[in-house]
Amino acid sequence: MHDADYCSDPKQVQIFPGIPEALRRLKAAGFKLIIITNQSGIGRGLITMEQYRAVEEKVLHELGPNLIEATYFCPDVPGQHSNCRKPAPGMILQASQEHEIDRSSSFFIGDKEIDAECGRNAGVRTIRVQTGFDSDTTDTVADTVARDLVAAAKIIVDLANE
Repeated sequence: MHDADYCSDPKQVQIFPGIPEALRRLKAAGFKLIIITNQSGIGRGLITMEQYRAVEEKVLHELGPNLIEATYFCPDVPGQHSNCRKPAPGMILQASQEHEIDRSSSFFIGDKEIDAECGRNAGVRTIRVQTGFDSDTTDTVADTVARDLVAAAKIIVDLANE
């Protein structure tokens, strides 16, 4: 979705064009789709758990039924010790265990450098998309860079079909 600082209102949810279709292609290719997100607005007291859940529900509704396997979020604020706040791999490790996911054949897509670092820390292949606030990917640690999630999904499906 379009980045919105501390998104607390479902009306702020704007899914990029083509995303539901791209996610359906990934699902059809056998991938489990899981959302992993830092939500420090909760830990900072800027949004409530209820507001976060309402936004999450809107995102899942906009994406379409039966696409997202699970959602993991970390409310921890930057600067405190955290095993779940990206770039720490905690949420990926938990998701891979709970959903029996082989990390060596998995991908982590994100629009921030901490997403690429998180994926690498968890031992998954990473794709950095250029749709976030910081679209400069010059020095990224990601394995691959893609214009957006639609392009990232195409890369993944093509690799899965090799």
